Amino acid sequence: MTRLYLRGIDLGGKMNAVNAVRAPRSLRSPIAFVAPNDNIQIETSLKVTVACLVAAGSIAGAEAQESPLPPVTIDAPVTRPRPPAATPTPEQIRVRNELRRLARERQKQEQAAPKPAANTAGNQPPDRNPYADPAAPYKADRVASPKFTEPLANTPRTVTVLTKEILQDKNATTLKEVGRSTAGVTLGTGEGGNAFGDRFFIRGFDARNDVFIDGVRDPGVSIRENFFTEQVEILKGPASSFAGRGTTGGAINIVTKQATDRNFYNAESTLGTDATRRITIDANQVITPTLSMRVDGMFQNAGVAGRDYVFDDRWGGLVAAKWTPSDTVKITANYIHTDLDALPDFGVPYNKPALAPWTDTGVSRNTFYGFVNRDFQKTKQDIATINGEFQINDNVTVSNKLREGRSVLNYVGTLPEQNGNPPPRQGFVNLNPQSRYQVTDVTADQTDATIKFDTGPIRNTAVIGSEISRERVSVDSYTGLASEVIGAGAFTGSGALLNVSVFNPPNLLPFNGTPRLTGNPTVVPVDTKSLYLIETANYRDFVILNGGIRYDDYDVSATKAGKTVALSSGLVNYNAGIVVKPLPFASVYAAYATSANPVGAEIDGTSTTYGGLNPTATVNQIFAPQRNKAYEVGTKWELFDRHLLATAALFRTETENARETVPAGRPGAGTIVAGASSYVQGIDLEVAGKITDRWSVFGGLVLMESEVTKSVVPTNVGDKLANVAHQSFTTLTKYQFTDNLEIGGQAIYASKIYGGTLLAANQGTVLPEHWRFDAFVEYKINSNWSTKVAVNNILNKTYYDAFYQSAAPFVLIAPGRAAYWIVQAKL
Repeated sequence: MTRLYLRGIDLGGKMNAVNAVRAPRSLRSPIAFVAPNDNIQIETSLKVTVACLVAAGSIAGAEAQESPLPPVTIDAPVTRPRPPAATPTPEQIRVRNELRRLARERQKQEQAAPKPAANTAGNQPPDRNPYADPAAPYKADRVASPKFTEPLANTPRTVTVLTKEILQDKNATTLKEVGRSTAGVTLGTGEGGNAFGDRFFIRGFDARNDVFIDGVRDPGVSIRENFFTEQVEILKGPASSFAGRGTTGGAINIVTKQATDRNFYNAESTLGTDATRRITIDANQVITPTLSMRVDGMFQNAGVAGRDYVFDDRWGGLVAAKWTPSDTVKITANYIHTDLDALPDFGVPYNKPALAPWTDTGVSRNTFYGFVNRDFQKTKQDIATINGEFQINDNVTVSNKLREGRSVLNYVGTLPEQNGNPPPRQGFVNLNPQSRYQVTDVTADQTDATIKFDTGPIRNTAVIGSEISRERVSVDSYTGLASEVIGAGAFTGSGALLNVSVFNPPNLLPFNGTPRLTGNPTVVPVDTKSLYLIETANYRDFVILNGGIRYDDYDVSATKAGKTVALSSGLVNYNAGIVVKPLPFASVYAAYATSANPVGAEIDGTSTTYGGLNPTATVNQIFAPQRNKAYEVGTKWELFDRHLLATAALFRTETENARETVPAGRPGAGTIVAGASSYVQGIDLEVAGKITDRWSVFGGLVLMESEVTKSVVPTNVGDKLANVAHQSFTTLTKYQFTDNLEIGGQAIYASKIYGGTLLAANQGTVLPEHWRFDAFVEYKINSNWSTKVAVNNILNKTYYDAFYQSAAPFVLIAPGRAAYWIVQAKL
């Protein structure tokens, strides 16, 4: 770099001072002012010009020094006092403090936020699950309900969340398959006049009417598809302060897909064994900057692996819309329709002398005990929801959700029972009809106000809400179920066929008549009005307190043949929990919660013993609610860059004032009494997320023990609870070997299930333990196309879903081996 010197002085060293002075226009040039660090090469001709200018300046300066200069007088500087600082107003102080608080919160969030994977940042799919970790789709960061204001890692209870990626890799197209492959959940049947459909036991307790769709109860038992599902949330432990009546062992919430702000067009086609054909579509379109719409569709024709004659056909659709007319207003709406057509399969008979199902003692597992020309099962659901969210200010948000829904469960099926008077001899079975035409309507309105405020260093979030709902179920049955083809009197008047060989049931018998409804339904309306408050206090993300209280004004009645029985209850339930986070990625917690099961809460039932109401019964059915309480302590850890959530919990749930029927041979036989009690306790271990960028895992291990502690039958005391797998394990894992190839699999274990009546394992019957293994391989052809091959129940294991609770049980049998070829297109 060329440097300039004037009278031996290096001008480059003085240029910083010169640069601070604005030179006259005539002297502004890149040569006159050169910063000391500027790397400017000066041409030779410019050097000469500069030299001449410097020389002329030197001569002029010398002449000026020889001339006398007049004296100059300079006044001393005057010190002026600075004006006093203005005192800030209270509003200015409030704004300043708020800005400082927001800055601190933003800094904490940035420090606590999970690090995005290098290969996922800025490249998220437009249809991604908004509740899951973007870099680890198996890991849900939060649940959809606004009642849960903290992330799952800060929530003091066990919540198992199956994201849509988990549902896809499990190939779980129904909610029943979710229950079959989730630790801590056992499938049940429709005994005691209850409906045959989706029935689950969570941590040992019946939860068939504790199923919710987007936070609104979906009562009455149905059969549910998953094509419209974003994720399935299983809350474990009593949850009445969140969900209302019931929820002794927990609740299941189905989160539906919603319209989003990005366009996408997805389709999936499946071909499989047992003549399986399935197509789904999922498309989202942004119509205007404020309006989006989403459309889902599903069509399926399929048989059932390992079962003769049984088929499972379905179709359905979803339409969803989102409108955001302003930054503070969001309106969402969706409508869901499902239509399922199947041949119902109520399982296989149980060989009591051998203490095993007949399919384990010589009968082919494919043997079907229904009547192809008589039996049917048709299930429909129509659910419409509109939700408005209004942000009053930065700290107050109000939402209102309105739901109108109807479900129809319509079937005639055959129960393979070894009962009767007299019972059939060994090797024979009675084929007894089971029918139902059940229509369930629900209208519900929920309003929530979420309020955020600070008290010193404590960040508070309160949810104040109300719910008004009307549930109404009408239950009718069919007559005309007999066939006259094999001779008068072969069928009983109810349509049962007695003393049939367990090895050769007459599945193809012709039926001349058509089943017809009795026209005398049981009608059960339930009116509920609820108020609740849920508060979370967060002290610097170190100590988090959570509590809630809810009041339900519950009214139920049942009417049939001009007779009515009714009950009103006021239910108060609450929960409390504390979370301590010694590390940003780890927490320990303790929690307590209550719930209540009033009479008639299971509105699909026609027996009080099983939670329903029978208006024609001659015995007393009006009792105080069953009361439940639970304790839980646990720990949660976000590992591997916080992309894997690992949880461990010890829990105990106690029930009091449970109802049961006095069995035959005891004083008061046939009457319903209250006062039974029991408990379930155990350990729940779960994991969900990614171990590395390429290795995903989801699973759980639940070990339970249970005991009946009080019963009208003294011999029941000390027994286990019936119909529950006390030990269960599941793990789903996949590994991405290359950018295009993924290989995964699933292992499922369930321990023995003990049968019995009155919920006690008092019959000496048992279903064997079982393992099931699945596997899949997925190959990404390009950015738009992928293909997958999946095999469920690789070893073709014969295993069983559930016991029918009776002295002469039958069991529901699970599907056999099935293979699928799946092609996915994403645009």
